[in-house]
Amino acid sequence: MLAAITLVVLGQMSGSNPAKAPGASEGNQAVVETNPLKPPAQGSIPVAFLISEGAQVIDFAGPWEVFQDVMVPGRTDHPFRLYTVSESTAPIHTSGGMKIVPDYNFENAPVPKVIVIPAQSRPSEAALEWIRKSTKTTDVTMSVCTGAFVLARTGLLSGKAATTYHGAFVRFANEFPDIHLKRGARFVENGNLATAGGLSSGIDLALRVVERYFGREVAQNTAYDLEYQGQGWMNPESNQAYAATPISTAGRTICPVCGMNVDPATAPKSVYKGKTYYFCSEDDKRTFDATPDQFVNTDRKSM
Repeated sequence: MLAAITLVVLGQMSGSNPAKAPGASEGNQAVVETNPLKPPAQGSIPVAFLISEGAQVIDFAGPWEVFQDVMVPGRTDHPFRLYTVSESTAPIHTSGGMKIVPDYNFENAPVPKVIVIPAQSRPSEAALEWIRKSTKTTDVTMSVCTGAFVLARTGLLSGKAATTYHGAFVRFANEFPDIHLKRGARFVENGNLATAGGLSSGIDLALRVVERYFGREVAQNTAYDLEYQGQGWMNPESNQAYAATPISTAGRTICPVCGMNVDPATAPKSVYKGKTYYFCSEDDKRTFDATPDQFVNTDRKSM
């Protein structure tokens, strides 16, 4: 799974008693503002999942499961309508080789009110333009993991804060210096734009979207029905374990490009200013070799 992310960077109604998020504290509940969204008076909320080759499964499947399991008291219809969108309806292969046939292409896709952008291959200009155009009328356009790179390439995040997968912090900061990278954030919201951290963070951001539409109790019931005990959706600053930048130590070798652990015995390596650096992949090595000063920071804090 982590290898797939590295490649992407480069290129049910509950019971009668209201359910509460396990162990939810008042402190967690108060951290994030409600900032409600208004659901349509009639019909379901259309949610488009933008996918292409290499899409990370949990990034879109996690939010998909959240949205599909939402049940709103007093409603007999499903509150969200979910569908996939891609440049064409030809089958694509996700991380791990799963084959998916997209429901729609950019020309015939229904107009979305929510867009979910998982980690995936580098987007085409057509994909970026579809995001720009669609976001003019969305309630939320959200990225998950390194899907933040896709959203950033639209220009919509310029001058705003965002987060991404912790193994892509350095690359994201270097590629998008006009975006304020928030390390340690589970998710970041800016108007109708939102970015989640890596992998499971997308589940939390989806629950947050549910809360904004239908309230905390509906979101809590959804999490309960999913048997999901994470509480990051109630606290956007809950990813502090990833706030510090890891550095190599005597017993731990870190790739300076992605920040992940590497095995010096088998990892590609480069020597720069007399010091040897090890990398997760040949692509990371090439990235480092092109601009090594961007990845060598003597002020990094140990983690």
